[in-house]
Amino acid sequence: MFRYYYAHTPNAQGDWHDLASHLQKVAEQASAFARPFGGEAHAAWAGLFHDLGKFNPSFQEYLQAQYRGEKYPRVPHAVWGAALIYCLLCKGAKDPEGWKDIALPVCGHHSGLAAAGLLAQDLEEFLQKNSESLSIFCTRFLHWVRIKTLPKPPHLRLLPARDTRREFFIRMIFSALVDADYLDTEAHFAPGPAQVRRGWPEIPELWTRFVKNQESFLATRDVDTPTNRVRREVYESCLRAAEGPPGVWRLTVPTGGGKTRSGLAFALKHAVLHGKHRVIVAIPYTSIIEQTADVYRKILGDEAVLEHHSQVPVPEDEGQDPLALRLRLAAENWDAPLIVTTTVQLFESLFTSYPSRARKLHNLARSVILLDEVQALPPEVLKPTLDVLRALVEDYGVTLVLSTATQPTFDDTPYLREFGDLEIREIVPQYEKHFQEMKRVRYEFYEGLLSWEDLAKEVRALQQVLVVLNSRKDALELLGALGDDLPDVFHLSTLLCGAHRRKILAEVSRRLERGMPVRLVSTQVVEAGVDLDFPVVYRAVGPLDRVVQAAGRCNREGRLAEGRVVVFEPAKGRAPRGPYKVGLEKARLLLKERFPESFHNPALYQKYFQKLFADIDLDKKKIQERRLALDYPGVASLYRLIEEETVLVLVPYEEAENALDDWKKRPCRLTWQRLQPYLINLFCYEVSRLSREGWLEPISRGFYRWRGMYDERMGAVGTEYDPSDLIV
Repeated sequence: MFRYYYAHTPNAQGDWHDLASHLQKVAEQASAFARPFGGEAHAAWAGLFHDLGKFNPSFQEYLQAQYRGEKYPRVPHAVWGAALIYCLLCKGAKDPEGWKDIALPVCGHHSGLAAAGLLAQDLEEFLQKNSESLSIFCTRFLHWVRIKTLPKPPHLRLLPARDTRREFFIRMIFSALVDADYLDTEAHFAPGPAQVRRGWPEIPELWTRFVKNQESFLATRDVDTPTNRVRREVYESCLRAAEGPPGVWRLTVPTGGGKTRSGLAFALKHAVLHGKHRVIVAIPYTSIIEQTADVYRKILGDEAVLEHHSQVPVPEDEGQDPLALRLRLAAENWDAPLIVTTTVQLFESLFTSYPSRARKLHNLARSVILLDEVQALPPEVLKPTLDVLRALVEDYGVTLVLSTATQPTFDDTPYLREFGDLEIREIVPQYEKHFQEMKRVRYEFYEGLLSWEDLAKEVRALQQVLVVLNSRKDALELLGALGDDLPDVFHLSTLLCGAHRRKILAEVSRRLERGMPVRLVSTQVVEAGVDLDFPVVYRAVGPLDRVVQAAGRCNREGRLAEGRVVVFEPAKGRAPRGPYKVGLEKARLLLKERFPESFHNPALYQKYFQKLFADIDLDKKKIQERRLALDYPGVASLYRLIEEETVLVLVPYEEAENALDDWKKRPCRLTWQRLQPYLINLFCYEVSRLSREGWLEPISRGFYRWRGMYDERMGAVGTEYDPSDLIV
């Protein structure tokens, strides 16, 4: 027997990581993480046994070899703790189901959650070969680990054997275990960064800062304009509603009604009054996440906001390589008071099987989650999505806010029983009145089909105009028809990297403010949350909510008696496939029936979503069935908010190469974030062709450098890729 047993190799100070201490600290921390949702006993047991296999002499020899820089076969360790739980709860306690709640997180805390059925078979085979060794390791565990109070056996907590609530509970235990393990490992290898994690301002402090900023903000606003009167009423409604009970709330505000600031007011005040731990704002479009985060920073301070919309790719294995560990430890756990993220990051984390992405989940408990532009949730995964949201509200103390100008009918359709009997309260009860008071545009429907050449003529005849199209190819077609002789034509799409888009937006805003000529050709990236104010907007026929969002960029501040929104059918237009195409067809029918006055009536949007949900399979991939079977890898592979897989591509814009050099020298979260403004996304199926033709150069797995032309107006020219512009 070894004189000492270690969890990890020495840190920079030369100290080995004591295994007994590691197990005890992880158990205590995981239990504390799970306490808000009643999972403390499960998490404590998982923490105690997660590294049981490190009492294996072979693993200790592996660590010694790693320390000496020698090669040694990898020695899996997570399976031993899972096997012990299986013995205790399935065989010993005759509980055919309870073992899964702990064994799945323990076995997957490095490699990821497995499918329960396959794990049971693997553990049976493992025990046939290793039962004697397992007994020896347990003896060593009892000798070295001093446990003051062992929690009650977790199987006494009764959960339905086949229920999606149980499936999600296991995810939350997994999250608590992984985060506790990562944090204790980080404290060993990098005590400096571990200290940096502390020091976030508390929610009450953020609310105090917000109130102070709001007083200054209101003092500079002219309340007598119709738009500002509506914004004031929305804000005051949010303050009143924040005193209401936790649960599900709707924030329905017409475009330009100030829901970004007012929604934050509701979330912070509600969090203070009800003891919520954090506020999470999820937005579907990366094009507006940075803008929203910047608004919050100006209100609350730079140190108050965690902006998270990408992660460093990190290894998911049991290796002890220091660089791999540092990369893995850089994964976010959302231990911050205010997080601004993408809906992709939020929901794909909720359905993931990977440790680095699931790590943050336990921090969702007792939070306020504000889903901005909630109508953008893909219909084909609505059933599992809403099922998880309801579980968060009912089992984990979450208050959920559904925020948009075009509210979907989640609770008023026979096709979504997940929200069918759920009480949803209105934050702004008088929202219908606000839609009438904020009528700032006149909708026109262009009869017949409109060619790119004819559309270009109309655009040329206008001094300030925005054209929103359904695809990037269409945007390039119109740019081609406009020609190169107009210096005031601009383009926005995901062919442009984030830094380039911000530069374009700043120039367009400057021209609009000064009354200068500006003609902007854009895809859907401009529709939600981008603060532009054009006198005229042309919008290609698309899903109804998208048309309304585009109209929100017209006469936004109400400076004109009436703005002009022209809805047209492109003669050779393209549109993304799937639900987007279905939504376009539904909108086309409604336009013919009810155009144009009903566009100012929220009831039209409800009717639209009812028709849309009736024609789409809201669990197309049968994810709920996989969840009932506890098939975590299967669920993770099927649940996608963006159907097609994409890769990251670095484009040659401004400081891109310097940022890449920094990342290569020191690959970590901070240097990776520096790269973000210079990245675009391309579909995986395009990569092989583009690489063959010399457009792409691989940097690392799933990460490429663009070697083609990068045009100041059009961006990365030469791709055939045509997405819906909902970018990860």
